[in-house]
Amino acid sequence: MTASGEWELTRFPHRPQDPLRAWDAADEYLLRHLDETGGPRGPLVVLGDRWGALTTALAAHRPVQISESFLGRSATRENLLRAGFEETAASLLTTRDAPPEKAGTLVVRVPKSLALLEDQLRRLRPALHAGAAVVGTGMAKEIHTSTLRLFEEIIGPTRTSRAVKKARLVFATPDPSLDPGPGPWPLSYVLPEGLGAVSGRTVVNHAGVFCADRLDIGTRFFLEHLPELPGASRIVDLGCGNGVLGLAAALTHPDAEVVCTDESYQAVASAEDTFRANGVAGRAVFTAADALEGVGEGSADLILNNPPFHSHQATTDATAWRMFREARRALAPGGELWVVGNRHLGYHVKLRRLFGNCATVASNPKFVLLRAVRRGR
Repeated sequence: MTASGEWELTRFPHRPQDPLRAWDAADEYLLRHLDETGGPRGPLVVLGDRWGALTTALAAHRPVQISESFLGRSATRENLLRAGFEETAASLLTTRDAPPEKAGTLVVRVPKSLALLEDQLRRLRPALHAGAAVVGTGMAKEIHTSTLRLFEEIIGPTRTSRAVKKARLVFATPDPSLDPGPGPWPLSYVLPEGLGAVSGRTVVNHAGVFCADRLDIGTRFFLEHLPELPGASRIVDLGCGNGVLGLAAALTHPDAEVVCTDESYQAVASAEDTFRANGVAGRAVFTAADALEGVGEGSADLILNNPPFHSHQATTDATAWRMFREARRALAPGGELWVVGNRHLGYHVKLRRLFGNCATVASNPKFVLLRAVRRGR
């Protein structure tokens, strides 16, 4: 509830029994602050709005939303329509789009990734004049000294509010004379030996992508046991991140089409740049989507998956469940889903329930690599 109305909000994809809300105390605190200070000065830019709560509540100001999440952007679109606004009430941009040229008010929902925050503040800094208002919001546990330092170093003098319902606001005053210097993104590194076809290959990571400066140990374990399916014509790297698994599949299956898909626009850009850096960009399709949206039923021979088990600060298996269900739909009869995950997550139970089978390919004290086969229809 805000001074401008009361909104019924949902996450995307909508799950009637989902216990997680599409807003929290940090969103409420920021909206209340704007109400109490006369509202935002335009043009209004909303950065990092997780499920569209801020954009929907501020739709009367025709905001520009910048999101790195396909799911968050889709939720915003649904919530705007649910609230009775036209789709044109807000401009929905991604973190890969050109930033707006001017912002009178910049609202920032502080992300989990400091790298993503740094990258986006640098991109938006030229749009801020000396009188612009910059207000960040987040739960107190999400706002650290390092968070405030980024606002201070990139935007200008920064202070915080008192905590209300475990949420805080961040106020930064743009300083036109400040020169934060060039940003470091994207990062790249060379893969070590012992990883088969991708040994010595270059990996590119844009800001906010998991494990941006090194190969994460789960993916390394997967690469050490990468499947080879002679005759596979279509391979999907589901939740592709920087595209390392998809790259390995492309190099070991030279006649196959590879699809790299992720809900993060930053991840998809990273995967495409990783393929480009290794001279095989034309071998793959890169798409930001909800799970396997756009991948036809029964069209894939092999799906590789390292599913996340967090949604922002919440621990949940909902994303993995959706990925597994979508994988079963997209696989051709006899097609295989290979999944790596922490042992304690118990993915074998879910896979056996969905596929009627699940085999352990490899395991170590931390990870397990599982294989499920689509049997008939």
